[in-house]
Amino acid sequence: MIEVTNLVKRYKDQEVLKKVSCTFEKGEITGLIGRNGAGKTVLMKCLCGFVTPTEGEIFIEGKKMYGKIPIDLSCIGMIIENPGFLDAYSGYHNLSFLAKINGRIGKKEIREALKMVGLDSDSRKRVGKYSLGMRQRLGLAQAIMEDQEILILDEPMNGLDNKGVEDIRNLLLSFREKGKTIILASHSKEDINLLCDKIYEMDNGEIIHIWEKDKEVL
Repeated sequence: MIEVTNLVKRYKDQEVLKKVSCTFEKGEITGLIGRNGAGKTVLMKCLCGFVTPTEGEIFIEGKKMYGKIPIDLSCIGMIIENPGFLDAYSGYHNLSFLAKINGRIGKKEIREALKMVGLDSDSRKRVGKYSLGMRQRLGLAQAIMEDQEILILDEPMNGLDNKGVEDIRNLLLSFREKGKTIILASHSKEDINLLCDKIYEMDNGEIIHIWEKDKEVL
């Protein structure tokens, strides 16, 4: 589904990705692990189209990103860093505003997404009054509401209580069963071990280890 080849990203004199090569398969959950500053978030931003790499190539379903012909990235749902919402509006209205950008879904799909992440679609509570966990659930609802085939999730369990973590784990496993491609960055060893088919460990902008189905590859 996604192939990354010799990806490099430089900011002035700092090289934050150093010839990173990896693949993310359809119907699998792939984990990204590593300490803060290892390069995980920059790699995810390149995959989402938020950051243009300095060198290297990314192919999504055989189509080249960052080429002369732009490709449609609407197949990607994402949580990158802290989800941003309009604090004065409810969760439902926030998603409604965002849904109008692509015009692909309506009220039914928005309500279903909120229900899947454990939020009440009829609640008038303003997002500004949400807890960190509720904001994280809303961010995930945004990532899945258009039934995207690729999910890129940076710390999706952040701020969730034990029940919330269990709910989202089960949701991600159900998406895997449906054949979605999921990329998950997490500092939780338990999340990574329970969910991931393959794990890339990054450090200092490089992939230093690969584990696949409990077997160390590199």
